[in-house]
Amino acid sequence: MRATAQASRHLMPATWWGRVQLRVNEFSGSSPSRFALIVFTTLILLFTLLLSLPFSAAGSTGTPLADAFFTAVSVICVTGLSTVDMAEHWSAFGHVVVYVGVQIGGVGVLTLASILGMVISRKLGLRAKLIAASDSNPLRAHAGPVAEGQAIRLGEIGSLLRTVALSAVFIELVVALVLFPRMLAHGFSLYDSSLNSLYYSAMAFTNTGFTPNESGLTPFATDYVFLTALMVGVIAGAIGFPVIYAIAQNLRRNVRRRFWTLHVKLTLVTFALLLVAGWVLYFALEVGNPRTLSPGGAGDAAFQSLFMSAMARSGGFSVVDIDHLHTSSLMVTDMLMFVGGGSASTAGGIKVTTLAVLFLAALAEARGVDSMEAFRRRIPTDVLRVAVSVVLWGATIVAVSTVTVLAITRDSLDHVLFDVISAFATCGLSTGLTQHAPTAAVYVLAITMFLGRVGTVTLAAALAQSQRGQYYQHPEERPIVG
Repeated sequence: MRATAQASRHLMPATWWGRVQLRVNEFSGSSPSRFALIVFTTLILLFTLLLSLPFSAAGSTGTPLADAFFTAVSVICVTGLSTVDMAEHWSAFGHVVVYVGVQIGGVGVLTLASILGMVISRKLGLRAKLIAASDSNPLRAHAGPVAEGQAIRLGEIGSLLRTVALSAVFIELVVALVLFPRMLAHGFSLYDSSLNSLYYSAMAFTNTGFTPNESGLTPFATDYVFLTALMVGVIAGAIGFPVIYAIAQNLRRNVRRRFWTLHVKLTLVTFALLLVAGWVLYFALEVGNPRTLSPGGAGDAAFQSLFMSAMARSGGFSVVDIDHLHTSSLMVTDMLMFVGGGSASTAGGIKVTTLAVLFLAALAEARGVDSMEAFRRRIPTDVLRVAVSVVLWGATIVAVSTVTVLAITRDSLDHVLFDVISAFATCGLSTGLTQHAPTAAVYVLAITMFLGRVGTVTLAAALAQSQRGQYYQHPEERPIVG
């Protein structure tokens, strides 16, 4: 016993900083989900402080605490909602803070920390792999090898991190190079075109949706090249880094599609189906609306419908006034925002694979079979339980936030529900309610953004970590359902 105690004392770092590092490493490795919550909270507080500084605002007038806090949450959670004019309110320093914040929030806090660690140390230890893995697949610890194969294997985490870093830089750079000459063509100066193209590309890939110029997308409303580049950036960020990694591997090794994982196939198919469904619905519902799609003709209406469908998932950009949409179109947008994009992506929502799993479960029940199957693969029931939990968690957040904001603002249900779902799904589209909301409603929406960004993933990870053996079963009884 004495020898063991002496050995443990020798293993303990001598300095207080070393002991703090040891405790942080132990905590982050044992509970990445709780570690993510703490890191996200710390970053939000740090960026609130930075945005509250007088020189962060134009004219050095300072920013009220509620606006600085809301903007910090929106930036770190890559939402795109704002209570101030993002183009005019912030100084050059403030815009740099916003730009850096969306890059951190878009890539993922734990993923970015692992990338920096890999760059500095030139290696990735097991603990770092486990932390990064929690960003790419919250179900990894949920059911052993079944969950391990859902997205990225633990041995591939290093390659995934390199893909994340390179794809983020490459995609944003390509989008910026396309946007740059288009901004010059619209009369922007060389300086503004350079900075704004980089800003737009970052906001597209991270699915944030902030615009750096006062007029927003109005000058580019009929510039199909500019809007297409934004769509490509948004979709690339929204499909998820595991899918980008699989596509990169496919191109590099010429692997046939049938060897792609089930996660990749479900993400691509469901994402494409929702994109087309939104395109058709927007065109059918808004083609006769003179304030949205009608002025430009059928061709322009078809393109703008596609753009709206791509942005409604999580992009946050818009060339039309959301308040001018028909109520039916607002409801379609609510549903698209709630679903969001792919897992481990810059998009929000409950994720497309969650919707796919629920649909497959309903299909299996309708066919009278016991197991859920897709692409000749069987999906275990524990994944269904997590999917149901994520949907209920998201619906509860939206319901509570909607009732609270309704009680504070006394605004219409369709507008409040729209902005609440946009906050939860980190989309960024708004009917105008958020920018003019009372301070109490601003804080409610900020909490909704935070829970929407980290809540569903954290819940999934918490469920994964809370599994325990049960050595008995209670008698079975079936309640009446339906």
